[in-house]
Amino acid sequence: MIEYSRDIRGIPLWLLREYLQELGSEVAAGGLITGDGWTASLTQLDDFRVGSLTVGQVRLEIQSTDEAWGSIQTALEKKLLRAGG
Repeated sequence: MIEYSRDIRGIPLWLLREYLQELGSEVAAGGLITGDGWTASLTQLDDFRVGSLTVGQVRLEIQSTDEAWGSIQTALEKKLLRAGG
């Protein structure tokens, strides 16, 4: 079993939940997100502040089987990739 935790900045909780649903998961009562061989939870954190800049952040916690982890990690990283501009 793999346990993964990451604080993600600049992506709202609703959008991160949507990304996880696009990976084939369902949102259960209580907000737990379940997929094939994995479960995830999202927690809204206090805004991250640098000077006058404020950015929202969400904690993502995933528990996954070893088999499911590779595909989840690869697909999620592609969705979280942001290009500057």
